[in-house]
Amino acid sequence: MAAVEPGKLTPELAAIQVEIEGYARGYGLDFFPTIFELIDADQLNEIAARGGFPTRYPHWRFGMEYEQLSKGYHYGLQKIYEMVINNNPCYAYLMRSNGLIDQKMVMAHVYGHCDFFKNNQWFAHTNRKMMDDVANHGTRIRRIMDVVGVEDVENYIDACLSLEDLIDVHSPFIKRRKVADRFDFSAERQPPGSRSQRFDAKSYMQPFINPVDKLRAQQDRLKEEDESRPFPENPERDVLLFLLEHAPLKTWQADILAIIRDEAYYFAPQAQTKIMNEGWASYWHSTIMINQGLTAADVVNYCDHHSGTMASAPTQLNPYKVGIELFRNIEDRWNRGAFGREYDDCDDHDRRKNWNTHAGLGREKIFEVRRIHNDLTFIDEFLTLDFVREHKLFRFGYNPTSEAYEIESREFPRVKQQLLESLTNRGRPIIAVVDGNYKNRGELFLQHQYSGVELQLEQARDTLENLHRLWNRPVHIATVLEDEEAVISFDGSEHQLQSADPADDSEDAA
Repeated sequence: MAAVEPGKLTPELAAIQVEIEGYARGYGLDFFPTIFELIDADQLNEIAARGGFPTRYPHWRFGMEYEQLSKGYHYGLQKIYEMVINNNPCYAYLMRSNGLIDQKMVMAHVYGHCDFFKNNQWFAHTNRKMMDDVANHGTRIRRIMDVVGVEDVENYIDACLSLEDLIDVHSPFIKRRKVADRFDFSAERQPPGSRSQRFDAKSYMQPFINPVDKLRAQQDRLKEEDESRPFPENPERDVLLFLLEHAPLKTWQADILAIIRDEAYYFAPQAQTKIMNEGWASYWHSTIMINQGLTAADVVNYCDHHSGTMASAPTQLNPYKVGIELFRNIEDRWNRGAFGREYDDCDDHDRRKNWNTHAGLGREKIFEVRRIHNDLTFIDEFLTLDFVREHKLFRFGYNPTSEAYEIESREFPRVKQQLLESLTNRGRPIIAVVDGNYKNRGELFLQHQYSGVELQLEQARDTLENLHRLWNRPVHIATVLEDEEAVISFDGSEHQLQSADPADDSEDAA
C-alpha cells in the first residue's frame, strides 16, 4: 500500500472544529493542538490497518488488516467514524462521506481522546513525536530491505511481531535497572565469560603489559564468575530488551527488533486504557452534543448513531458502553456523596438508594479518575454490585454443547474477577527470562507467571520457535498445564513437553 495523502478540512468543517473546540475547552478539557484531516473511506481503512499512521514500514499484515476492514465497510458490517493519534500535535481523521452531525459528534469525541492522551498518567512517558518516528522507522526498514531482501526482512519481522507482547508495561514507571538510551548495534556481542581486561599498549610492549598467561587466567576466572552468578541477576520481564542486549543478532536484525519494541511500548498504554479512553471520549461527545452541539433537526440522527455506538451484544463487552456508564456512575455518586465509610457501612437498601448529601464533587472526581487510573484499577476501584445489577453484567463462558457463549454466573465476585483477569497485563500472559545460560549451555529459560489461566499450547510453541530464531539456541518455558508444573521446550527441530518435577525426567515429543 502506498502512503496515504490526507486532505484539509472544508471551510464549513473548519468552522465546526473551532466551535466544538471552544465547547471542549469550556468544560475544562486540556489537549495538545489538534489537526483534523479529511479522507475517504478506503484511505481511513488504510491508516487504521497501519495502526493509525499514514506512513509505516511495509508488511503483509497491514495488507491483510486493510482487506478485512475494507470488506467490512463495503458489506455494511462495520464503519470507522474517526481515528485519532496520540501525538503532539494530535492528528485526527474524518471520513469524507459522513454527514455534518456525524462530523460534529466525531470532533467532540476526538477532543475527549486528546484530553485523555495528554493527561492520563499511563501516557506520560509515551513518545509524543511518534508520527515522525514511525515514518523514520519505515524508511530504515525499507533501506534494510534494499540490502538484505524483502522476503528475509518480512520473515524476520514476522518473528519479531509474534514477540511484541513480551515487554514490561510497567518499566516506564519502575526503573528496575539501568538501560542504555540507544543500543550500539555495531558492537560485537560477547557471551558470558568472554569479558577481557586487556590494557591498551603498543605492540612491542604487549608481552609485558598484557602477558598471555595472565590474560588466560583472568579469562578463566571471569568465566567462573559468570557461570556462578545468575544471568540475568533478576527475572527480566522485558524479553525484547534482553534479546536486544544478549541475542546474537546481526546489525539489521537488532535495528528492526528495536523498532518493534519502541512501537510496542507506544501502543501499550492504549491497550491498558481502552475502556477508560473510549468511555471518557464518549462521555464528552454526549455532553457536548446534548448541551450545545445539536439543533432540533439533528436529535434523531444523533441518537441513532450514538445508540449504535453504545449497543452491547449479549456475549461481548462494549468498552464504549461500560466506560461511559461507569464515568456517569462515578459522577452521580460523588455528586450525591454516596462514597466513604458511612455510605459503605449503610445496610439499608432504601437509604443507600436515596442517599444524597449534595456534595457536588462529581465533575472534579471524574477528572481525577481520568488522570490516575488505567482499566484494571478503574474496574477494581469503581465497579460495584449495584452497577453490575443495573447494567446486567454477567460472567459468560463457552458451552461446547450449544456452541454458544452462555451466562455462567450472576455472582458479582465472579463477574468482577473475570473482568480483572482479562485486563491484567492487557490480557496477555506475564512471562520473564529467568536464565539466559540455562544448564551452562547458553540456552534461554523463561517462566510463565501462572494465575489460573493456562498458556495456549499451540501459541506457546509458535512463540518458542520465533524466540529460537532470535536466540539461536534451545529455548524453554516453565508453566502450568492441567494443574501440573511443566516445561515446554524447542531445540530448533522439535518441541518437547516434560514435567517440571526434577524427580520426573520423562519427556514427550510435542
